[in-house]
Amino acid sequence: MLKVQNLINFQVTRLLSSSVKPEVQSTLNLLENTYIKDDFTNVTDKIISHLGRNLHIKQHHPLSHVRQRIVNYFYKCFVNGRGNPVFSVYETLPPIVTTDQNFDSLLTPKEHPSRSKSDCYYLNRDYLLRAHMTAHQSELMRSGLNNFLMTGDVYRRDEIDRTHYPVFHQLDAVRLKTRDQLFPVDESLEIFEAGNNTRSTGTQQKQACHTLEAVKLMEHELKTTLGGLAKELFGEKIEYRWIDTYFPFTQPSWELEVFHENNWLELLGCGIMRQPILTNSGIQDRIGWAFGIGLERVAMCLYKIPDIRLFWSNDTGFLNQFTVDCDANVTYKPVSQFPQCINDISFWLPEGKEFSSNDFYDLARNIGGDVIEQIVLVDEFTHPKTGKASHCYRIIYRHMEKTLVQSEINVIHKKIEKNAAVMLGVKIR
Repeated sequence: MLKVQNLINFQVTRLLSSSVKPEVQSTLNLLENTYIKDDFTNVTDKIISHLGRNLHIKQHHPLSHVRQRIVNYFYKCFVNGRGNPVFSVYETLPPIVTTDQNFDSLLTPKEHPSRSKSDCYYLNRDYLLRAHMTAHQSELMRSGLNNFLMTGDVYRRDEIDRTHYPVFHQLDAVRLKTRDQLFPVDESLEIFEAGNNTRSTGTQQKQACHTLEAVKLMEHELKTTLGGLAKELFGEKIEYRWIDTYFPFTQPSWELEVFHENNWLELLGCGIMRQPILTNSGIQDRIGWAFGIGLERVAMCLYKIPDIRLFWSNDTGFLNQFTVDCDANVTYKPVSQFPQCINDISFWLPEGKEFSSNDFYDLARNIGGDVIEQIVLVDEFTHPKTGKASHCYRIIYRHMEKTLVQSEINVIHKKIEKNAAVMLGVKIR
C-alpha cells in the first residue's frame, strides 16, 4: 500500500511540475508556413484565430455587401472600348507580409510610429500581419497591373470599444495613367517636370517631379470618382468635403468626409501616389492615384450596426438579416439586449520598463475574447513621494448572444489580473 501511495505521489508531482513549466514554443505555424519567434513577436492566439475568416467575401455578410457595391461601382465607371471593366479585383491576398511590403515599399520612415510594436502585430522582426491593404500595392504594380482593387483583413493593435477592433477590413485601389492617356490630344503636355527630380518632396499642391497639369487632371478624376462613390453608398443628396492631410505614400493627400446623421464622418483617405513607389516598382512612365476605405465603418453607418463585434458573430439572428441583394436597404434590428457587467482593475506600472495600454488591451482580449465590449482608462495617478505611476481601467463585459452572470465574469477578470501581473510586470492594487 505504501508503494502504491508513493507511486501516486510521484505521478502527481511529475504532473504538477510539468504544468508549472510548460513548453515554450519558439515558432509560429501559420497558413502552412513556419516563423521563428524573436523579441518582436507579439501576436496573440486570439488574433491568430481570426486568420482565414475572410468575412469580406462571405456570402450575405454585411461586409461582403459593402465590398460588392464598391466593386460594382468601379466596374460601371471604368470600362475599356469593348465595354469590359478595366479594374481587376484581388480578394484573397495572404495577410502575412514582410516589413518591406508593409513599410519600406511605401516609403514609411524608419522612425515612423506606425512601425512600433505597440501599433502592429509582429510574427518576428521580418514578418507581421498586414496593417493595411496598401502593403500589396508594389507587388501588384510590378506584375504589370495599372488598375486594381484589393480587399482583405488588416490587423492593428488598438483601443477597445464599440467602433474599434484589432481586425478589420479594407478596400484599396490604384489607378496608373501614361502621358498619352492623360493628354490624348495635346502632345505639348507632360507628366514629369524637366529633370524629373523624384528626391525633392515638393508641397501639398504637387510633388516636385510632376507637372501641375498632370496632378490637377489626376486630382480631378480621383475626387470625381470618390465623390461619386460617396453618393453610390449614401445617396445622391449626401454632403461631402475634402480635407488636406498627410500620408507617407501619397502627395498631395486628402481625406473624404461625409455628413452623416448630423456629424462629419471620415470615409476614406486618398492621394496622388509618391513617384518613388512607382519607380521602385519598375514603372517609369506613369502617374498614379490611390485610396483606401474601411468596410466596417461604412457598414455600421449604412445598416445602423451598433457594435463592431457583431461582424464576427455566427448568430443567425444577426446574419439572416442580410440574406438579401447587396443593394437592398437593411436596418439592423437587435435580436435582444443583454446587460453589461462592469469590473475595474488598478495596478502600479512596472518601473524601468516600457508600458503601453495596447499591451494590456491585447492581454485582456486574449483572455476575455469578444465578451469584452470596452476597456476605458478611467484614472491615472502618480504617487507624490515615490513617483510610481498607476492606471485604473474599467472593463465592460457584455456577451452578444446571452446574458452574463457576475460570477463567470469574476473568473475572467481574476485571470486578467493574474496574467497582467505575470506577463506585464504590473502590481495589482
